[in-house]
Amino acid sequence: MTSEITIRPFSTVEDYQSCVELQEDTWGEGFSERVPSAILKVAQMLGGVSAGAYNASDGLVGFVFGMTGPRNGEVVHWSDMLAVRPEARDTGLGLRLKEYQRDAVMARGVDKMYWSFDPLQSRNAHLNIAKLGAVVRDYATDMYGQTDSPLHRGIGTDRFVALWMLSSGRVRERLASGGGAVVPEGIQDSPAALDAQREGLHLSPGTPNLTLGNDEVRVAIPSDITALMDDEVGLAREWRSATRSVFTHYLMSGYEIRGFARGPSVSYYLLARYQDAE
Repeated sequence: MTSEITIRPFSTVEDYQSCVELQEDTWGEGFSERVPSAILKVAQMLGGVSAGAYNASDGLVGFVFGMTGPRNGEVVHWSDMLAVRPEARDTGLGLRLKEYQRDAVMARGVDKMYWSFDPLQSRNAHLNIAKLGAVVRDYATDMYGQTDSPLHRGIGTDRFVALWMLSSGRVRERLASGGGAVVPEGIQDSPAALDAQREGLHLSPGTPNLTLGNDEVRVAIPSDITALMDDEVGLAREWRSATRSVFTHYLMSGYEIRGFARGPSVSYYLLARYQDAE
């Protein structure tokens, strides 16, 4: 399917409006955080990326949007939104959109890209960490406050800030392999800063362990937080609270998120002591 899809910059009023419509289809009608047509266009004029994925029969099936500007004294790109319609998910289109975005900003001399994603969404972690080779060194508690999107459903908007070092060996190797997921060896043998335990139909978080000093530790999350929110939102909030305490502690203690292993019911992040080497 992805071979039949063309990715190109938005260029017409209809292009920009269809992107706004896809945002509402993804995050909910009237979503207050949607990016309007005018900002999509202006950001593109100032070195950002506003591009869509099109197929011949259905039109716009995905898009990526980001802005370029200075951060801490260097010019970087912030990838603000990426969405793919349900029928085009799990086809590699998300990876293609990120590769397109990488090529576009590197052509403008940018070497670092940032974006945020929910630590509890295993699909996003699988793409960002295991496939793209991004790392995480920052955790933002309730980054966007309480939104009106049905996707958030009262569990807060905590976010990882992904760092994608565009020309690093780690990233080049991942993309050269065709975007195959890389699962760290021995992740299951690393001591657990947070594990999962079975209680009835769903997994619940164990007790966070904030005392570990190992070079690598692992942190469990449920593989389908959306289904958990549908069935038992209170338990989803427990996962948010437990993971928040673990991630904030270890990321502030010199660790980074370096690996991810996605399983059928439980998935694991690998945290390793921070190193400058790319």
